[in-house]
Amino acid sequence: MKVSYRLVIIVAVFITCLITANVVAVKMISFGPVTVFAGIFVFPVSYIFGDVLTEVYGYRLARRVIWLGFACNLVFVFFAWLGQILPAASVWENQKAYEVILGATPRLLAASFCGYLVGEFANSFVLSRMKILTRGRWLWSRTIGSTVIGEGLDTVVFTVVFTIGTPYFVPMVMLYQWLGKVIIEAAATPATYAIVGWLKRREGVDTYDYGTRYNPFVMSD
Repeated sequence: MKVSYRLVIIVAVFITCLITANVVAVKMISFGPVTVFAGIFVFPVSYIFGDVLTEVYGYRLARRVIWLGFACNLVFVFFAWLGQILPAASVWENQKAYEVILGATPRLLAASFCGYLVGEFANSFVLSRMKILTRGRWLWSRTIGSTVIGEGLDTVVFTVVFTIGTPYFVPMVMLYQWLGKVIIEAAATPATYAIVGWLKRREGVDTYDYGTRYNPFVMSD
C-alpha cells in the first residue's frame, strides 16, 4: 500500500501536538479568575488533525494512528524517565527542574493516557457516525460536535484522575478547560475546512465508515 506524504505529515503533526501537550500540561496558567492547564492551546490542535484523519481517511485508519500516538508517548515517557534516573554531572545544577517538568508522576501519566484514549476514540467515533447520519454535509457540525464530546471526556478524565484529592482539584477548571478547547476548535473551523477539502481533492479519498467495527481494540477490519 502506498502511503502519501500528506498522510505522513498529518500523522506527524497529530503525534507532535499530543506529546507537546502532555509536557506543557504540568503547568497551570491563569487569566484573571480563570485557571487552566497550559496544554489547552496545543491539545485542541491534535483533535483538529484527528478530525481530519477520520473525516478523510475514516475511523479504521484514525484508530491505528490513535494507538500509534499512545505508543510514541510511551517511548517519550520512558526516555524522559531514563534521563531522570541517570546520574547528573557535577557541573549540571538543573536536576530538580528536570524532574518537575519531565519527571511526570505515575498519577499524571495515568491521567494523561486515560484522558487521551477516552477522548480521542470518542471524538473519532462521534465524527464518523455523524458523517454517515449527515451524508457528508455540514462538516462544521461534525468537527465541533465531536470535540464537545471528545474534549469533554478527555478533560473530565484527566482532571479527575490527576487532581482529585489534591489542592489542585477545582471543578471549575474542568469547565474552563473544556470551553476553551471547544472555542479553539470552533475558531479553527475555516482552517479545518481548507485542509479537509485540499486533502480530499489531492488524495481522491472521502471515506464513509459503513460496516466499520468501532471497537478500539480491533485492528484487523
